[in-house]
Amino acid sequence: MEAAIQKKATMFRLNVDLIERLKEMAKREHRSLNNFVECVLLDVAYNEPNEITKAAIEEARSGRLRDVPPVDTSSVEAMFKSNNL
Repeated sequence: MEAAIQKKATMFRLNVDLIERLKEMAKREHRSLNNFVECVLLDVAYNEPNEITKAAIEEARSGRLRDVPPVDTSSVEAMFKSNNL
């Protein structure tokens, strides 16, 4: 028999537009607002990116990639060619 997860009711004041957006997102996934928000918060609280992902995020935020030509994803061959492969 599994132990029950303890939960506590809490009140937050959130922007009305944010609440509406969260409701829409929850509805698209056929979930309650409470379940959707709890899952989003669990993901943020417990899923920290690894070092490679952190480095990629920092590189993207730094702007160093702005002068890199985009990858052509129209076909596998085009992708390889745009990467000089």
